[in-house]
Amino acid sequence: MNAIIVEHLVKRYAHTLAVDDISFTLPRGGILGLLGGNGAGKTTTISMLLGLLVPTSGTVTMLGHDMARDRFAALERMNFSSPYIALPGRLSVAENLRVYGHLYNVPQLERRIGELVEQFNLGKFLHRPAGQLSAGQKTRVALAKALINKPELLLLDEPTASLDPDTGDYVRTVLEDYRHETNAAILLASHNMAEVERLCDTVLMMKAGKIVDRGRPDELITRYGREDLEQVFLDIARNREIAA
Repeated sequence: MNAIIVEHLVKRYAHTLAVDDISFTLPRGGILGLLGGNGAGKTTTISMLLGLLVPTSGTVTMLGHDMARDRFAALERMNFSSPYIALPGRLSVAENLRVYGHLYNVPQLERRIGELVEQFNLGKFLHRPAGQLSAGQKTRVALAKALINKPELLLLDEPTASLDPDTGDYVRTVLEDYRHETNAAILLASHNMAEVERLCDTVLMMKAGKIVDRGRPDELITRYGREDLEQVFLDIARNREIAA
């Protein structure tokens, strides 16, 4: 069964077409990269996948549930992370993890928090208010929160933003291991093209609300006659022709 099925999804704001008739699927156990420059429609798409925005038209099915009719049945089995959405700043890291753990009815919650504290090395600032963390620390806490309920479907927006190269590499390894151990599906929005090449089975390239190309990272690199995905990204962003 596919973890995500998107069919003819459209989001219009007055005279602005933010997402323009896109369709795609994400199979169980797959990792799909959603790429595009600022204003491409990635954030709007993710918001509709999460049920935070109502589509103008089209359908979103997550883990077998229509998000227009039965989104809560899907939401309890999925999670989301973005370093750009702040956790409650006055609560400590531990308090935040407990709150989200209770929201998801996580069994043996303190044990699960302990696993995440060790996995993401949160011990030194576990009792510090979330609002006082550095950008990199906030990113690690956001990822821990996203895994608190062992989701079957994980939506990640820039999961290694503000992390140093060593920690970023560790987080990518955690995500790879989590996918292999649980067969979870992951949708990844990122501007780190090396990260996308490493993690993603398939990539969707968005521009001006449309999916303008798609394929495996190696397929896209070959199709555009480039050395890496970053060069492909720049070609698409700058309207360059595919290499002959």
